[in-house]
Amino acid sequence: MISIIIPVYNQAEHLANCLASIKKQTYDNYEIIIINDGSTDNIIKIIEKFKKIFGLKLSYFDQENRGANAARNRGAKLAKGEYIIFCDADVVMESTMLELMLKTLKDNPNASFCYSSFFWGNKKFKLWLYDASRLKQMPCININSLIKKGHFPGFDETLKKFQEWDLWLTMLRENHTGVWVNKTLYKVAVGGTQTMSNWLPSFVYKLFPFLPAVKKYNQAMDIIKKKHNL
Repeated sequence: MISIIIPVYNQAEHLANCLASIKKQTYDNYEIIIINDGSTDNIIKIIEKFKKIFGLKLSYFDQENRGANAARNRGAKLAKGEYIIFCDADVVMESTMLELMLKTLKDNPNASFCYSSFFWGNKKFKLWLYDASRLKQMPCININSLIKKGHFPGFDETLKKFQEWDLWLTMLRENHTGVWVNKTLYKVAVGGTQTMSNWLPSFVYKLFPFLPAVKKYNQAMDIIKKKHNL
């Protein structure tokens, strides 16, 4: 079984689209765990609506606002599946996403997680075969990946940026590597609050290093590099 863990904070509209896409999955042996991280919008109304649709497949839990990492870790502790996927609320899955990721992971037993290419708005992020040396150089694998639960080390809740890069590097240190499925399997809505927060166009931080956002980006990158001796 796959446990789909959705951390959510004030994304009612996005969450509705995300859950609708999960309902269309060709693979249906899953559970959905929503961690409501202190939302103040009408998120509960959306959750209750889909609770009627999914029934026992969907459960949700409230907590004070502690950030996406804490919400994801809590969801992982509650997960009953052999596999887990952290699906941010601003993600819309292709109907075959779970099926293809699971098949790819089973076909590559030495891999600990499976990732794919994706769209962020209208921009396509075309990824590539897993490359440990490349992963050490830059964040290149998004969080919306299927992971063997037994190999998941937990998120570092002190980090505000590059959480997923830190996760994959931590797993690499433990000899847990990934496999790429050569498909574009989901779309991330522009304007979401938790996914893609670390991505900046390359020309921005090359040409405008003095911008506050770029400075924070570089500072966050330095934290990861020091942590993993890169």
